[in-house]
Amino acid sequence: MLARRAVAGAVLVALAAGPTAVCAGQFDYSLYGGIEHSNNVALSTDNPQSANIFIPGANFTYLQQGSTFQANVAGTVEYRHYATSSFDDTTQTELAATGNWTVIPSRLDFTVADYAGVRPVDSLASDSPDNQQQTNVLTLGPVLKLRFGDAMRGQVELHYINSYASKVDDFNSSRGVLAGRLFRDISPTDVVSLNVETQRVTFQNDAAGSNYSRDEGFLRYTSQLAHFDADLTVGYSRLDFDHGGTESKPLLRAAIGWQPTTRSSFGISGAYQFSDAAQDLSTPLSPFVLSSTLEPGPGQTSLGGNTVVGNTVVDSDVYLQRELQASYSYQGTRLSFTVSPMFRKLEYINDHTFDQTGRGGSAALTYRVRPTMDLSLFATAEKLDYNVISRTDKTWRFGAAFQHTLTSHWSWRAAISREKRDSNAAGQSYRENEIFVGVVYRR
Repeated sequence: MLARRAVAGAVLVALAAGPTAVCAGQFDYSLYGGIEHSNNVALSTDNPQSANIFIPGANFTYLQQGSTFQANVAGTVEYRHYATSSFDDTTQTELAATGNWTVIPSRLDFTVADYAGVRPVDSLASDSPDNQQQTNVLTLGPVLKLRFGDAMRGQVELHYINSYASKVDDFNSSRGVLAGRLFRDISPTDVVSLNVETQRVTFQNDAAGSNYSRDEGFLRYTSQLAHFDADLTVGYSRLDFDHGGTESKPLLRAAIGWQPTTRSSFGISGAYQFSDAAQDLSTPLSPFVLSSTLEPGPGQTSLGGNTVVGNTVVDSDVYLQRELQASYSYQGTRLSFTVSPMFRKLEYINDHTFDQTGRGGSAALTYRVRPTMDLSLFATAEKLDYNVISRTDKTWRFGAAFQHTLTSHWSWRAAISREKRDSNAAGQSYRENEIFVGVVYRR
């Protein structure tokens, strides 16, 4: 059901462009298929079950930068057939799609965004196939643009947001957002803005929790230089729950990127803000995503394809988020690598069961053995402390992948990985080895 919703969102973005835009846009795709073997598909502590999984799938991207319509779509649709286990076959979809239709030039736009993903049903349980669900967050609405001079402009936005999960009803909600923004150009590369937003959140399930309103006011500064960019936000947020409680906190966000050379780049981002699962699952799609390879990459939860099972707690509660991430990337002629540490602390407002502190990071290295052969190594590590229930999970995943390009359209790929979790919660430690072999056809 949700897979169809996610695909429908991508189709909606594409159809809104009309025949002219489809011809002018850039559409790319790849088809892949292979066999994955797991020696512990259910991620069990003491009863490992082996399984062979047949995985066909497709990746697709669409980029349109027209004067009337702009679209940026990237997605994966994957089917998983469990040949030697008791799990049901599943279709998994990941999608990040944004579209903007200029109704009246320089006056009125209509925007659409859709984000679909795979998330756990119970985030405290291991990520077995029967503990996965599809999520979807759809946003749409008009944007009114105003001009007050050569250097100052305004913007009024009205958006409807619908969040949906295939198994957890508490996540399902409808939201209305009204925002007013005033922009001031202080240089050709620097902009400062004053922003006021109000949001009303209504849950479809009465037992999910209290409906609430969220009001925010903040100043934002952005700078885009040739080798440096910055996005800084400072303000204040207030939550007003229907059951009578209120919460107020400062709002701080920062993202800084620096490219000292053509091969090296640094990035750091942080946040101190109220957030929830719907906001976490609707991260804006970067246009640079479309420049990445369409083939399945290393370091993913599934070696077979591109769908990645995240660890977001899919529920209705709001949390105070403290987050800090950094990254360094090097892109050489033959050697490329990325290192990315992270820190995250979540404090839930109404139910503190999932209060957590996470520390970890990831690293990936790719070496071009020949112009048509790549060898990759990858590793991720995370220590997650649940503060209220006194639980600690330590999870490691590492492995290697080999890819051989046969022609301009065909390639094959093999990968092996090991994942292990040590937990002080009963029945939550496990070990798993995975092997995958498959082929990819790229348009």
